[in-house]
Amino acid sequence: MGMSVTISAASAQDAEQILKLQYLCYQNEAELYGDYTIEPLTQTLDDLRAELDRGHALVARLGDEVVASVRGSVDAAGTARIAKLIVHPRLRRHGLGGRLLDAIEAQFAGDPAAVRFQLFTGHRSEGNLRLYRSRGYAPVATEETGARLRLVTLEKEAGAGAYAASA
Repeated sequence: MGMSVTISAASAQDAEQILKLQYLCYQNEAELYGDYTIEPLTQTLDDLRAELDRGHALVARLGDEVVASVRGSVDAAGTARIAKLIVHPRLRRHGLGGRLLDAIEAQFAGDPAAVRFQLFTGHRSEGNLRLYRSRGYAPVATEETGARLRLVTLEKEAGAGAYAASA
């Protein structure tokens, strides 16, 4: 990539930068599906702060700028739900999304309650689907959520070798 991007735990002070980045990153998804009311575009700062308090969140920084982020939490059934993996458009296709996915998986792998990793994306989001499949995720369900959108749920088992430890 030729630049030094660092990955670390997100803090409450990162919430505003994450929300702005989220808004920027989800414009393509909204356009792809013809729906600008998707939750990542309507989430409030207070909702985001509450979400950060409830689960795990990582950010990737280039200097002081948050250029990528991912969030997740483990539910009572042992599913580590990974969500809102975002990378600034100018830094896409440099492996940063994969590094963040590996890093959050590594974080969850340390939680004995996590038995599987799960995430979802839209059926037309080919780049997302390609990344998730390359990391061992397989489709387990599809849900019609509107006239133009089907959410594809993908998962893989947590455990030894399920994630790349070099995040």
